[in-house]
Amino acid sequence: MKTLDKIKKILHWKKSTKPHINLNTELYLQLAPFRLPIILIVLIMMLGTLGYIIIEDFELIDAIYQTGITFTTVGFGEVQPFSDAGRLFSIVLIILGFGIFSFSVGILVEVLNKGELISILRERKMLYNIARLKNHYVICNHNDYTIQLTKQFRENHIPFVVIDPSPNLANEAKKHSYPYFVQEETHTELALIKSHLSSAKGVITLSNNITDNIAVISTVRLYEKSISRRRPYSIMTNAGNLSDIEKLKKLGADSVVSPTKLMAQRLSAISQRPEMENILEEFLYKKDTPLDIEEVIVPSHSWMIFKRLKEINLPDFVKVNVVGIRDEKDRFIPMPDAEQLILQGSKLLLIGSGKSISQARKIARKKDKPREMQYV
Repeated sequence: MKTLDKIKKILHWKKSTKPHINLNTELYLQLAPFRLPIILIVLIMMLGTLGYIIIEDFELIDAIYQTGITFTTVGFGEVQPFSDAGRLFSIVLIILGFGIFSFSVGILVEVLNKGELISILRERKMLYNIARLKNHYVICNHNDYTIQLTKQFRENHIPFVVIDPSPNLANEAKKHSYPYFVQEETHTELALIKSHLSSAKGVITLSNNITDNIAVISTVRLYEKSISRRRPYSIMTNAGNLSDIEKLKKLGADSVVSPTKLMAQRLSAISQRPEMENILEEFLYKKDTPLDIEEVIVPSHSWMIFKRLKEINLPDFVKVNVVGIRDEKDRFIPMPDAEQLILQGSKLLLIGSGKSISQARKIARKKDKPREMQYV
């Protein structure tokens, strides 16, 4: 049995996935007012049972049954004809039952009017649904950027959770089709725990205020250390100017996007080459596109090191084209010729199908040149 448990632990098999925070304490506090009615019901059932046993000499099961139908006033009648004392006792039970019922209804209405019980039940259900996600993205702050980004994520079937402190987040989530959301301050560890960050792929913080983005990045990096995560989270954010980009990268952001800079670059490219815009829209920005473009790292142990592009023969073997090379000093060589050397620390910018690029990545990780490639 212990061996089986070890195997399950290695393979990350679990019987059920539960959230780190299940709101059981909050739910118990909301249901606490019902303790008194439940205690009164138990006491009345005990009192009624003992009363019928003493007064009418009932068997235990008959006494319990008679107490139940009398206390709840269902009108099933008597197990056997009562004495005068038994009838008076039954009247007392009926009055007590009606009083406890009215008292319980009053408590129920009061609890429901507060609205907190329903909110907790909905949030609890949401947390259990979020806990089932794997390799999802946690998106902090709801704004126009988030609306457009989540639209792209849905089209490409990328799971995500949106965090925002707005009290109107549930309505916004329904309006913009957010399947999972958490209403908390984005920079708090509580928000990250509720979004089940432990199983997430990365975090995207899209606040217009750089202070908010810094707070989220710092919280994520600290949380990452506290759980001893093997691979660091991928953190992406936005910035208004170049100085903010540098600050955010130094603080731990992996990618920082400037909307102003991106818009200027794209408009400049369109003005010079209008036809490129149609190509990008057709092949790179749409879902289920037949083409993809991605950088592939050439490891230091790869057989490709110090080989020329014509020697590695990727276009003929895996149907991908090398459209750029980035060296270890981050210098980019666009459209390299066949004589270009691949040096240590190089990154190949490949264009082709997703399957072809995946095959090229596997080939780049090999220590020796695959035999089948020697004859292509």
